[in-house]
Amino acid sequence: MTLSQSLALPCGATLPNRLAKSAMTEGLADARGLPTPELERLYGIWSDGGCGMLLSGNIQIDRDHLERPGNVIIDDELDEEGAAAFKRWTAAGTRAGNHFWAQISHAGRQTFSMINPHPKAPSAVKLGLPGGQFGEPVALEDAEIEAIIAKFVSAVRQCKEVGFTGVQVHGAHGYLISQFLSPRSNQRADRWGGSLENRAALLLRVIEGSREAVGPEFPISVKLNSADFQKGGFAFEDSLQVVQWLQERGVDLIEISGGTYEQPKLLGIEGMEPADDPGVAASTVAREAYFVDFAKAMKDAVDAPLMVTGGFRSRVAMEQAVSSGAADVVGLARPLCVAADGAIQILEGADTLPTVEKDLSLFPPVLQFLNGVKALRAAAGFATQFWFYMQIYALGRTGRTDPDLSVFKAWRSVEKEHAQRLKAMRAA
Repeated sequence: MTLSQSLALPCGATLPNRLAKSAMTEGLADARGLPTPELERLYGIWSDGGCGMLLSGNIQIDRDHLERPGNVIIDDELDEEGAAAFKRWTAAGTRAGNHFWAQISHAGRQTFSMINPHPKAPSAVKLGLPGGQFGEPVALEDAEIEAIIAKFVSAVRQCKEVGFTGVQVHGAHGYLISQFLSPRSNQRADRWGGSLENRAALLLRVIEGSREAVGPEFPISVKLNSADFQKGGFAFEDSLQVVQWLQERGVDLIEISGGTYEQPKLLGIEGMEPADDPGVAASTVAREAYFVDFAKAMKDAVDAPLMVTGGFRSRVAMEQAVSSGAADVVGLARPLCVAADGAIQILEGADTLPTVEKDLSLFPPVLQFLNGVKALRAAAGFATQFWFYMQIYALGRTGRTDPDLSVFKAWRSVEKEHAQRLKAMRAA
């Protein structure tokens, strides 16, 4: 079976099969941002679930720029207690002999205002979303950018030291590195803005510094948008060039994704189709795998191993993605929130993974009144996302999912959880 084949990475490490649990935000860290027993239980369950590699959710390098309350944080040198907490987590996450990689991130302007009303970003360009969930960003100074590079590299080094078997630098989904890459959010006129080479400099410096810090045999990967799906944003041609630069710097695996909070294609939201994207078959938006055509086009130009995540449910689609050469690794996310052993099911011959469609009927009238049709689609997608947050909470806390939970109750529960965690963080 194609999916059960191992994959040798350029650094020499080997993934035992072609299925990976892709990154999903957990929200289960303690008030200091350290891993908890809930995270140990969660990743132990996923380790037993059959994926050859697990990716953590966002591990943030700056506690003032979290993606959400409850993120794991490495923004300084870990003390003995902190290192021990991470080592317990990585031991649980590798107990079945799989890889467990840390996703390293900085939210930039996509930091909720309840965490930071004035987050740092490449330029003072606010997110184009209604409401006050995101504050007014402040443009980073040159010295602050250099400090961010150092923080990324430090986090990568420490992740190796505490037992992660690889890392992924998050350069997608509109977070800080993605913000630097996009001319819509990066309007700088200095060495960090303007040309694609300048806009990619932060990412490339992070990769170069990380490789120097961890040596040639430790897997370093990058998550990169195939496109932002916004006019004037990070385009497919830009992504292809950045992938070539990453390959030159010895990156071991590149995960292809797409979208930002403003254009959340990453959530597979109906009505958020790509516009004006060259070289992509019209069938892409109607198929299971959202980004397969982008990856296939990249494969014509680069040799670096590629991972594709987004929409996979059937074994046939997964096998076709790998056998056609479009992807070397298939990433699974939401299905593993309801079937943690989904990889085993597929590897043992199951035809498909569970698909959960939740009723959003309570939301459209309210959201349409408040925000208009486009915001309705995005808000509905994020409301559904909260349902999956609650499944992750349930797996971490009890080892079981809660499939009968309503979207409305999940939304209210996550909002309450965020408020409580934010209060605890401020008191810590």
